[in-house]
Amino acid sequence: MANNGQLQLPKSIMPMLFIGIIVIIFLSKSTVTIDAGEAGVLWKRFDGGVVTDQPALGEGFHIVAPWNEVVVYEVRQQELFEKMKVLSSNGLDIILETTAWYMPVVDKLGKLHQEKGENYLDRIIKPALRSAARSVVGRYTPEQLYASKRDIIQSEIFDETKKILDIQYIQLNEVLVRDVTLPPTIKNAIERKLKQEQESLEYEFKLVTASKEAEKVRIEALGKADANRILNSSLTDKILRDKGIEATLQLANSPNSKVIVIGSGKNGMPIILGNQ
Repeated sequence: MANNGQLQLPKSIMPMLFIGIIVIIFLSKSTVTIDAGEAGVLWKRFDGGVVTDQPALGEGFHIVAPWNEVVVYEVRQQELFEKMKVLSSNGLDIILETTAWYMPVVDKLGKLHQEKGENYLDRIIKPALRSAARSVVGRYTPEQLYASKRDIIQSEIFDETKKILDIQYIQLNEVLVRDVTLPPTIKNAIERKLKQEQESLEYEFKLVTASKEAEKVRIEALGKADANRILNSSLTDKILRDKGIEATLQLANSPNSKVIVIGSGKNGMPIILGNQ
């Protein structure tokens, strides 16, 4: 019944409301939803802390005790872009730009959280990548870095970084060397040297081509000379006379007016006198 215009709730409802509020708070603290590409590490307040002997919580809805906590990690592949200054084998400053693709090992996510923490990128991955890059680049000259060794350097940086991260519960998928920046004077000197080497190779190619062409002409000339020598040695006076007679008979059948004197030429060859 209303008293002075105010609504009074039955006394039996108050405990139910209180219990309902407690239940809502309990449920809000006891449920965890893990999104796609994520996994959860369970921390038990009264039972040993971080759970490392069980798989991480997968995607979806989970119920946990309200006094426990769940730390969510992204477990899909992630990208790190790192620009660093390193030294070549002769002590020159080189600016190296790299990209690393990495992801935490899901089966070891509890260990990663317990030993490295959520900030494992700055604590583990970046130092490992920088250390490997300095170690590898220090073996090569600026010319090798600029020209012929980039793929080898990239592979070696990957191998050395992976060796470090494999025991830190982190999976390294790839390391890419995006750019190598040399001091301008060194870069210009290398480019001039490469240009000179290219011009030298082109000149050598022209010399080889010219030499092969000259050899071809010489061989053809020798062939012609050998053919003429064989032909000359095979031509006798009798053959020449027979050829002359054949030519005379062919000319005799020609309609052009002419005078043929038989046996008046050298070695008895015919002499042909035409209108001209």
